[in-house]
Amino acid sequence: MNNHRRPQQVRIIGGQWKRTPLSVANVDGLRPTPDRVRETVFNWLDYLQDRRWDNRRCLDLFAGTGALGFEAASRGAAEVVMVESHPVALKNLQAVCDKLKAQQVVLRPGDALHVLPTLSGKFDVIFLDPPYQQRQLPSLLPACLARLNQGGLVYLESDQALNPADSARRTEGVCAQAWLGGWEVVRSDKAGQVHFALLRPVAR
Repeated sequence: MNNHRRPQQVRIIGGQWKRTPLSVANVDGLRPTPDRVRETVFNWLDYLQDRRWDNRRCLDLFAGTGALGFEAASRGAAEVVMVESHPVALKNLQAVCDKLKAQQVVLRPGDALHVLPTLSGKFDVIFLDPPYQQRQLPSLLPACLARLNQGGLVYLESDQALNPADSARRTEGVCAQAWLGGWEVVRSDKAGQVHFALLRPVAR
C-alpha cells in the first residue's frame, strides 16, 4: 500500500449501477483501484470487446471492495466470480450483492491461490490485483493462464513496471519482465506509483 489515506468508499463508474457507492473496509492490504484507473481499464475493455459484455465471464481474484467485479457486472457481464479471503470484506461484498440483487455475481471465500484451481470453467477477463507486499504475481499468472478462454485478457495491477518498454527497474531483486514471460502487454499505463496493464497470452 502507498501512504495515501484510504478512501472510505469508491463508486461504480458505468452501467446499470452507475454511481453506486462501495464501502472500503478497514482491512490490511485493501487498496481499491482508483476511479481514474478503473475508467481507463474499462474503456480499454469496452474497445477490445466491442462493448459486448453480455457473453463475458469474469473472475475477480482479490475482490476487496468489489470495485472491478461489480463494474463488470454493472456493464452486463454474464457472470462475475469474486474471490475474497477476509471475512469483513466478504461480508461487505455480500451486502452489496443483496442490495443490487446481483444474481450474476458469485462469491467464493478463501485464498486466491487455493480457490483458483477449484473453479469450474474458464473466463474471458481475470482481474488480478493482489496486495503488493505479498508478491504473488509470479505464482498467480501461470495459474491464470489455464483459466483463460481463447482471446481472454488479464488485468494486472502492480507497483512494478509492467511494460517491457518501461525501465527494467528491479523491486526486491525481481525484474517484472521475468515473470511476464509468455504474456503480451496489450495496453498499459501508470497512475502515481501504480502500474496497470491488460495482458494476453503470447500466441504459440
